Amino acid sequence: MNTHTSPSHGTVRSEIRDRIAILTIDNPPVNAGSHAIRKGLIEALQAAGDLRGAILIGAGRSFIAGSDLREFGAPLAWPELPDVISACEEAPFPVVAAIHGVALGGGLELALGCDYRIATEDARLGLPEVSLGMVPGAGGTQRLPRLTGRIAAVEMVCGSTRITGTRAASLGLVDALAEGDLLDAALTFLAQDRPKRVVAQMTVPDEDPAALQAACDKALKKGRGRPNVAEAIRLVQASADADVAAVLADERAVFQRLRLEPDASALRHLFFAERRAGSVDGLDAKPRALASVGVIGGGTMGQGIARACLGAGLPVTLVERDAAALDRSLSALCDALDARHARGRLGDAALAAQKAALRGATDVADLTGCDLVIEAVFEELSVKVPLLEQLDRLLPENVVIGTNTSYLDINAMVADLPGRSRILGLHFFSPADVMKLLEVVRAEATADDVLVTGLALAKRLGKQPVVARVAEGFIGNRIYAAYRRRAELLMLDGAAPQDVDAAAQAFGFAMGPFAVSDMSGLDIAWAMRKRQAATRDPKARYVTIPDRLCEAGRLGRKTGAGWYDYPETRPSPVVDAVIANARADAGITPQPFDAATIQRQLLIAMVNEAALLLAEGVAQRPSDIDVTLANGYGFPRWKGGPLWWAAQEDPAAIAADLDQLEQAIGHGFARGPVAETLAALKD
Repeated sequence: MNTHTSPSHGTVRSEIRDRIAILTIDNPPVNAGSHAIRKGLIEALQAAGDLRGAILIGAGRSFIAGSDLREFGAPLAWPELPDVISACEEAPFPVVAAIHGVALGGGLELALGCDYRIATEDARLGLPEVSLGMVPGAGGTQRLPRLTGRIAAVEMVCGSTRITGTRAASLGLVDALAEGDLLDAALTFLAQDRPKRVVAQMTVPDEDPAALQAACDKALKKGRGRPNVAEAIRLVQASADADVAAVLADERAVFQRLRLEPDASALRHLFFAERRAGSVDGLDAKPRALASVGVIGGGTMGQGIARACLGAGLPVTLVERDAAALDRSLSALCDALDARHARGRLGDAALAAQKAALRGATDVADLTGCDLVIEAVFEELSVKVPLLEQLDRLLPENVVIGTNTSYLDINAMVADLPGRSRILGLHFFSPADVMKLLEVVRAEATADDVLVTGLALAKRLGKQPVVARVAEGFIGNRIYAAYRRRAELLMLDGAAPQDVDAAAQAFGFAMGPFAVSDMSGLDIAWAMRKRQAATRDPKARYVTIPDRLCEAGRLGRKTGAGWYDYPETRPSPVVDAVIANARADAGITPQPFDAATIQRQLLIAMVNEAALLLAEGVAQRPSDIDVTLANGYGFPRWKGGPLWWAAQEDPAAIAADLDQLEQAIGHGFARGPVAETLAALKD
């Protein structure tokens, strides 16, 4: 075998073996597709002599984990990615992309620009640009459909879906799967005298027009009709156009325009914010062992936590108060797993493995072999405190204890426990196996290694962690309570519930605050208000309407009536009468509110509460607030979060919004350091 190494081209190393160039992309930690990589690849390809072929392969753990998003807010320097792809297509020899780890965004587009692709079975391939407010801009919408068909391409592009190497091979995206060493497999593949095969010159497969239209309609609906989703669909459909060069130019122009739009800027903000939210500044500790989990409480939340853990490959011991309750919970869990299997979301082997990893018990002493125990019992101090005392007494010192509470004061709950340093809050959102957000709550006594164990759990479960200190409602529920309170005051002062909900939806929320209350149940917030009643300032404005609805049995969808009448979800004359009576009791003459005013008042309530939280040290950084609201409370991602939204607004308008909020809240209003908070976010 003839081998020699040529000079390194920046972050690309070049080696020749038997007239095959091996171009190794080396940009730790994940081989982000930077300008240096693009320049190095072009130089290496141009420097290649008389070759039989070339292999592009990534060093470390990935092929290319997407483009470097930090470059997208400014003009892109030559060579851009289409220039590198042109160099691959114009090379007189076949070029093979050897894919392991991840090939995302520009990384997959580069692979599509090669003549062939070989991948490991567990490689992950995807085009996430739509989730970042853009469209693929280096031929992804044109080359992918030529290999997979347009239906699969629409689903993959618009859904920002990641697929395995095995799935990619079944779609025709990958030409071969590597058995054993990836580089050896690629060398063997090229040794078979592969001809040049430019993907852009291939014909798009014929597909049923009705099925294609259905896939496009579904993608547009799921994408909330955002402009970049519509453009992605149009471009994939246009891949059947004979003038490939013109459509590629169209795609690039759309990409260049969208990457500088507000949607893309907001989504890039969230992209970086989400990666930072899982860390604590200055924290240097290693997580404890995390090989098995105990869950106490087999209700809705406990079952969801158990499903999340089982799905992550963690054995689960579920504890219930008695045998009958345990049988019901285990049966419900198995039924849920069977349903996922029936829908094709869980394979035969995975179903069997998850059921085998689930066991039940009626005694907390059976949890002594678990590394982490999460209590998910009723949200009452009288229930949780004795349980935590029992767990601290029975469980070995190395076992981490998590309390799944939405509002309660964890510091007070654990103040008298000898092992309080191993206890933290794990605030899951229901359904716990679906919702992305996990608030990891650091109590005053929580040890550093316990906190990082909670963060490790979030990563293992595929959750988005945000670290919070103890406060009423922590980060998300406290801000949402301020949002809901402002919505209720708007209603008391003259806005109809349906008008408030419509304004919130027009801004981008999937549901308005009153519809959300009906979905979750009005009794949840009612219980919190009753708990706070003894300490409530009697001079503060208080909206009695939701209490009166709860007293009348209108608890939301589960009772067929709440703010709306169900199942039609229509405004209720009963609610109208309750509202009118409350206004009369308070001596309020209703005033009209337009949609813009409603939106801005709802948002400024969030912004002000966020500034207070940050000033109190409950949240670490402004971007963590945005991550929390975007991942757990339906805040439209393309708006970046409440603080990002506010930071883009005119400061004078924000100040006026705060003045109006202060006037509406009245006695007891606390004005947060909003201007300073927004300035910090911009920095």
